Amino acid sequence: MSPTNKFIKRAFDLVVSAIGLLFFGWLILICAVLARLDTGLSGFFKQTRVGKDTKLFKVYKLRSMRNIEGVTTTVSTSKDPRITKMGAFWRKSKLDELPQLINVFKGEMSFVGPRPDVPGFMDKLEGEDRVLLDIRPGITGPASIYFKDEEALLAAQVDPEKYNAEVIWPKKVELNKEYIENYSIFKDIGYIIKTVL
Repeated sequence: MSPTNKFIKRAFDLVVSAIGLLFFGWLILICAVLARLDTGLSGFFKQTRVGKDTKLFKVYKLRSMRNIEGVTTTVSTSKDPRITKMGAFWRKSKLDELPQLINVFKGEMSFVGPRPDVPGFMDKLEGEDRVLLDIRPGITGPASIYFKDEEALLAAQVDPEKYNAEVIWPKKVELNKEYIENYSIFKDIGYIIKTVL
């Protein structure tokens, strides 16, 4: 991605995230209060993710799960017993992603790009696949749209973690490399519209 495109992408992210926080900040706070009442924990879920140039940062989401002793996997499926009924709604409607407007405004994320993953995937990329680390991770993107039913897909597998590592992850890398190679701000706007719809 050229320096000009990187500048345009960051300028777009900064302006639109500021507008988004101005208009939806109240909704994020109300949802966070509801999530706290629902789970008994902080309404905001923070988790370490791998960002641009392998820099670690805390991603913000609305909390959709309660803690269950002995369940520690980071690969969640639609059958995950930790997901509350309200949390299932957050996840299905993608409202749980709204707090990531803060990450975008801070420059840790972009609206469009590879989804930020926990350490052990993105930071282990090798060769030309490491191009994914040249840009900020995104709230949405081609891989997110392609795997919009990822949790249901994983729930149908005997070994969700293995399927994620051997099937889903390689496909996401492929889709995200194509996105970077063919980047345009107009395609970004298209991905955002598809995600909202």
